[in-house]
Amino acid sequence: MDVVIMAGGKGTRIASVNSLVPKPMIEVAGKPVLLWQVECLKRQGFYKFIFVIGHLGGVIRDFFGNGKAFGIEIEYYEEREPLGTAGALFYLKDRLKEDFLLLNGDIIFDADIARMSSAHKANAKKGALATILTHPNDHPFDSGLITADACGKVTEWLHKEDKRKWHENRVNAGIHILSSELLDKLTAGKKTDLDRDLLRPLMTEGRLYAYDSPEYVKDMGTPERYVEVTSDLFSGKVSARNLSRKQRAIFLDRDGTINEYVGFVRTPDELKLCDGVAEAIKAINASGRLAVVVTNQPVIARGEVTVEGLNEIHAKMETLLGEKGAYIDRLYYCPHHPHSGYEGEIKELKIECQCRKPAPGMLLKAAEELNIDLSRSWMIGDGENDKKCALRAGCRFAGINIDGDVSGKDLLDCVRRLFGKENE
Repeated sequence: MDVVIMAGGKGTRIASVNSLVPKPMIEVAGKPVLLWQVECLKRQGFYKFIFVIGHLGGVIRDFFGNGKAFGIEIEYYEEREPLGTAGALFYLKDRLKEDFLLLNGDIIFDADIARMSSAHKANAKKGALATILTHPNDHPFDSGLITADACGKVTEWLHKEDKRKWHENRVNAGIHILSSELLDKLTAGKKTDLDRDLLRPLMTEGRLYAYDSPEYVKDMGTPERYVEVTSDLFSGKVSARNLSRKQRAIFLDRDGTINEYVGFVRTPDELKLCDGVAEAIKAINASGRLAVVVTNQPVIARGEVTVEGLNEIHAKMETLLGEKGAYIDRLYYCPHHPHSGYEGEIKELKIECQCRKPAPGMLLKAAEELNIDLSRSWMIGDGENDKKCALRAGCRFAGINIDGDVSGKDLLDCVRRLFGKENE
């Protein structure tokens, strides 16, 4: 698979760091961003690159040449006038005859592209022309937001200026696998925005899919993010999040752990975060561990809340966390309930299952999907079912007001004690 990197950005917001080179050539932790990208992909078997250059493009040519010094092959397309974030792709139609990887040139990342490619191949069988990597971030309030259904098909794409209320915290990371067929939608010389003009219209055709991943992807386009990315590279956090490597996770119960316990939550209005929860989850995010919510939701089987209604409740939870710079990496819920006799119940969901806590099914599924080492992971909850679930999955348990390997009065206290114990 060929790699196309859009490397023509001026980087006006990051000019205070270095205005003498194009944005992708700004050094982060001792190397240009573009070199970090090339090295990450070369380790995964990618050797053929096309750089789309523009502003100060000669700096890129002088550094990389034809790529042989770096063990790769590089071709260049130079924009004589700005064509937006996708217009130049028209001129690569004769070169790109198969699916290709398209990257923004201003991101630091380390992601297992083989996993994403497998997902795209499956999506293509369902008609997809594009698969985009989505992930949570710590500033969703000023990001475009993407919603996908259970099969990964994108159903909603909100840009920054669009009205929003409750929303899932998933944004386009700037890593895409595109079918070459998509290039037929472009026009010679026409300025084209990749997101607005090319990808988002695919959503209405049912041909845009998301590959959701907790792997590290961050643009370094502001001085503040530049500092953060530099620190993450030096600490090893960037490479550690690649899903080809075993992950550590902190699994979180929902009711009574993240949100105040009020019995079953049936509407977004009934969900209120416990004090200190955003701070606790921010600490998990900063630690490099995955924050994974696992929750029993029998209200689905009982017919009291629809799947769409539950999604809205969880969207409120993610919105409230995102407003304070915290995020969850993945959420799993069990919709089943073994006891019958409820008016409006959904009979096919009234079963004994392996995902309803204290069964460990949700944790085992997360471990499979996210390559989690359960023996080095923790479960935090406020009930005996959470504790039994952790033990059956092979995790350690931290209890909120109940006994565990670590105990605390709330999530923030538990997280602080847990991290303190691990540092002993």
